[in-house]
Amino acid sequence: LTFQIAICLSMFVIGTLGILYNRRDILIVLVCIELLLLSVGILFIVFSIYLDDMIGQLFAIFILTVAAAESSIGLGILTQYYKITGDISVIDIGMLRG
Repeated sequence: LTFQIAICLSMFVIGTLGILYNRRDILIVLVCIELLLLSVGILFIVFSIYLDDMIGQLFAIFILTVAAAESSIGLGILTQYYKITGDISVIDIGMLRG
């Protein structure tokens, strides 16, 4: 159990540091958010198996569903932003305000 928690914690820290240190590239930010959600989902599954309860696995499925929706919406916004600017840098993201 400690090994799985350590793996999930390290994935969460890597995702958090990726978001904090790389705010210029939106693709890396999206991948780091996916890594955060994946680490939390794995942690729910680990504790669900450890406690012999199905609720944690159900929450993990919901987390994966939210991660897939976030990824598709984020990539849709990214493609529209690339069509407008020709670049995927997040520096001038304020120009998208309607």
